[in-house]
Amino acid sequence: MLSLPRKLELFYDVLSPYSWLAFEVLCRYQNIWNISLKLRPSFLVGIMKDSGNLRPFLAPRKKKYLIDELQHLAEFYQVPLVIPRDPRGAIIDKGSLDAMRFLSSVEMEKPEMLEKVSRELWMRIWSQDEDITESQSILTAAEKAGLSEEQANYLLEKCSTEEVKKKLRETTDTACRYGAFGLPIIVFHMNDKSHMLFGSDRMELLAHLLGEQWQGPVPNTMKGKLSATD
Repeated sequence: MLSLPRKLELFYDVLSPYSWLAFEVLCRYQNIWNISLKLRPSFLVGIMKDSGNLRPFLAPRKKKYLIDELQHLAEFYQVPLVIPRDPRGAIIDKGSLDAMRFLSSVEMEKPEMLEKVSRELWMRIWSQDEDITESQSILTAAEKAGLSEEQANYLLEKCSTEEVKKKLRETTDTACRYGAFGLPIIVFHMNDKSHMLFGSDRMELLAHLLGEQWQGPVPNTMKGKLSATD
């Protein structure tokens, strides 16, 4: 008799390229491992402030290392990740508050579309070097993900409501209570306990803790599924 799927939560922000890597791997494995994946849009800046963590792109040596590393990780994870021409402008100056409120709105109203809309927003900033702060850019991503123009506009309008703002704050606060100091974090629940892992490079450990088999970042059944033109 098969056991019930283990609940697994991914807290993420589309501002984080490492969140994208973790997102794609877990989406690939959600029908391979015995897990129930819950996507939790969160606000990275809020978590950094709450934990006292510093933004990595503010440290010149770390910035250079991360840019080089991400290029290797894009190939390894088979994710079409491209560094923006102005990473500081995209990450620090513009941020992701509007995009994450939009994803919170999607989570509340159209949860079945959350995976696709999240992916399209990552595609815009981390593959196509497009803006994710302007309303039209967010609408473009939403419609490309499969939402109608009417649905996308409705969800965007809800972003200004206290209901949506509260939802994003609450999810971010939940991540902080789990001990987050950055994103992504993966939280899994076993034996009435919650366990947190940080980063996109803990998948082998996650598989071990879940008692599942790690088949690498791209299982054979998923090879060739994701590209910048999808």
